[in-house]
Amino acid sequence: MTDQSVRIKICGLQDAPTALAAAKAGADAIGLVFAPSRRRVTPERAREICQALPPLVTRVGVFVDSPADEVRQIADFCGLDSIQLHGQESPGYCRQLSLRCIKAIPARDRVTLERANDYPVSAILVDTFIPGSIGGSGQTFHWQLLEGLSLKAPLILAGGLHPGNVGRAVALVRPYGVDVSSGVEVNGQKDRVLMKAFIQRVREVCVGAAG
Repeated sequence: MTDQSVRIKICGLQDAPTALAAAKAGADAIGLVFAPSRRRVTPERAREICQALPPLVTRVGVFVDSPADEVRQIADFCGLDSIQLHGQESPGYCRQLSLRCIKAIPARDRVTLERANDYPVSAILVDTFIPGSIGGSGQTFHWQLLEGLSLKAPLILAGGLHPGNVGRAVALVRPYGVDVSSGVEVNGQKDRVLMKAFIQRVREVCVGAAG
C-alpha cells in the first residue's frame, strides 16, 4: 500500500466552498446527491460545485432508480465523471446507461454481495443494509461479511464510517476506496475539521501498512 492507495470520497456535498475544502483536505472524489434526501442538490447547484472543483477531483452523481435519459442529461449538464446507483437498478440498466458507474450493494447477506458480480460497472460500493433506507444511515455493518469475497470490480466501503473507525476498517477490509457522508457532519452539515481528520486517518493507516 502507498499513501494514495485507498481512494476517499466525501458524499453529500451541497455547496462549492465545502466541496473545495474537501478537495483541499485530500479527497479524491466528491458525491452530489440527486435522489430524495436532505442532502439533495439541484442540477444547477451541482454544476456550480463541479465547475469550482480542481480538475483531478472526481465528480460523482448519486441517483436512485432514475430514468436513464434523465441521468445522462444531468451527467452531461453538470460535468459528472461517474454515476453512483443506489436503487434497484439492474445490470441491464447499467449497460444501457453507457456511463462510468458505481453500483451500491446492501450488505444484507453473502448471496446479495456475490450477485454484485452481475453488474458491468467500474466499482461496487458496499453499504449497510437498513430496510427502507438508501444509504447515509450512519450505521456500520459487520465487515467480516466481506472476508474472502471475490469481486470483479474494485470495492468501495461505506456505511457508518467516521474518523474514529475508518482506520480499523481500512486495515481489515483493504478496500479500493472508502465513502463517508454523515460521519463527517455536525448537526447535519459537513464539518471541515472532521473531513480533514477522516482523510488524514486513512492516509496514516495506508502509510503504516506500506512500511
